[in-house]
Amino acid sequence: MKRWLSKSLKHKLSLLLLIAIVLPLLATGAVSYNIATSATEEKAKQSGMNTLRQIADKLEFVIQDVENMSLFILGQREVQAYLDNDREDVARYTLNVGFLTNLAFSKKYISNITIKSANGYPPLSNTTVLYSGLPEVLRNHEDIYRSSTKWWTPLYENRTTEGLKKVVSLVRPIRNVNNFKPLGELSISLDEAEIARYLKESGWEAKGFVLLLDANNRILSGGESGWLNRPVTEPFPEIGAMPEASGVLNYGQGDGQKTILYYTLPSLNWKLVGFIPTEIYTAQNGYVLTVTAVAVGISLLLAAGLVLYFIQWVTRPLTRMTQTMKDINPDEPIPTYEVKSSDEVGLLLHSYNKLSDRIQRLKEQVQLNEAKKKEADILALQAQINPHFLYNTLSSIHWMALMNQDRQIAEMVGALSDFLRFSLNKGEEFCPVQQEIAHAQNYAYVQSIRFPGQFELEVYIDPAMLQTPMLKLLLQPLIENSLIHGIQKKQQPGFVYVHGELSGARMKFVVEDTGVGIEADKLREIRRQLAWTGNGAPAAKTSYGLRNVHQRLLLHYGSEAGLAIDSEPGKGTRVSFSIPVLEEPA
Repeated sequence: MKRWLSKSLKHKLSLLLLIAIVLPLLATGAVSYNIATSATEEKAKQSGMNTLRQIADKLEFVIQDVENMSLFILGQREVQAYLDNDREDVARYTLNVGFLTNLAFSKKYISNITIKSANGYPPLSNTTVLYSGLPEVLRNHEDIYRSSTKWWTPLYENRTTEGLKKVVSLVRPIRNVNNFKPLGELSISLDEAEIARYLKESGWEAKGFVLLLDANNRILSGGESGWLNRPVTEPFPEIGAMPEASGVLNYGQGDGQKTILYYTLPSLNWKLVGFIPTEIYTAQNGYVLTVTAVAVGISLLLAAGLVLYFIQWVTRPLTRMTQTMKDINPDEPIPTYEVKSSDEVGLLLHSYNKLSDRIQRLKEQVQLNEAKKKEADILALQAQINPHFLYNTLSSIHWMALMNQDRQIAEMVGALSDFLRFSLNKGEEFCPVQQEIAHAQNYAYVQSIRFPGQFELEVYIDPAMLQTPMLKLLLQPLIENSLIHGIQKKQQPGFVYVHGELSGARMKFVVEDTGVGIEADKLREIRRQLAWTGNGAPAAKTSYGLRNVHQRLLLHYGSEAGLAIDSEPGKGTRVSFSIPVLEEPA
């Protein structure tokens, strides 16, 4: 060994550099392994606590959303009117059930919203509850419930048309907003299955699990189904107290040892309790040991190879000079040679894949989810005039005409008064078919006096649908459109026919005239304008009446209820629509 070292400077440098690199590398690997193994558990705890905070944020959002929703419902005018009415109101019942259904439609975590009346009226609910465990829960906790303006129940069961559901509910009394008289009780139920989904999809350790406890440490969600609504000390008798807002506990021994993390939801004092088996740390430590050993081994090989290469590269000029000096002729000039050397610094190129992926995800997450819902402005006249002043003035004109024995003027003024009264109608959007027909006939009567002998209106309506509710102000704009664009452009008198028939669960209406009709190109343009959805280039405006009726039909009844227009030049135009029957005739 000594002889091998003494023969070559390259050998000496190689051995010394290898020793100088190997010893620190081995020491660094040992220290890194010790640090990594001791930090594994702490990192797992930090990661678990961050996961609990994320779950808590999601649950806090749900809780706050439910409480805000309850305040919104308590102040609803129609809910107050239904509960405070001196008799059952079927129309308000239907309206409020639809309101609750729309309110809960997009919120998967809401199992049901139920409003019970203190007067014994049918309860309002977005779903049919066949059996509810809420009354028993309220009896068992009556003192707490009666002394609170809002109270979250323990876990209980509801049986609905969708099956058996475990729920936890926000319950609060409903009072009259004016005199605080008790009107009933509101309960908004959270679906335990949806809460359990939040816990399972939170990214927790695959071999662990998360529990949600109420303020009394009873299990609300998570874990095995048999644990629900039981104290956490039954499945885990040695769990110990959790007095702080958050913390870490050790549970069990040996293979069953677990680390317990808990975090308290500030608003309700509920606790999220996460269980991490200790075997996860052992497996991670083994993995760290393997990775460390492989990394150190590869590093040793790379270091040895690089040391030998660099020493060879450094000593090569000296070796060449030695060989040159051996062969030098003392009688000749000493030759010169050029030694070229440069330091190579490896450039570390950082990948921007993560940043690119992040930008792509942000692009994919930005989705246009905007529902456009516009109500046509059919009450423009109401914003400009005083209805009571108008009614009183028309009434005065009506009586003056009667006193002057001018019956035609009196009837015209009376028809105009009825026409305007129905148009305003205190903002109501629906009316019986019979009232809609009467409104159209009042309009036609006024127009017949203005344009005597120019047209006749004939109405054919199925008597079975006269009391069925429908969206108001649908027929009158179509009759007006027939008069202005059809009959008045014709030299001789014409007819306007209004048909209404009941076909199963739908009502079909047709307004047909014998006017001048519509040219084929213009008819195509009108249909295109009515079919325009608001995307792309805007359509040129067509008849206000047609567009107004078409938009309101789509808004209230869906895409199957739009206007259908057929016309033949010189013979007339036919406009029809079909709407569902909202309610059986009274």
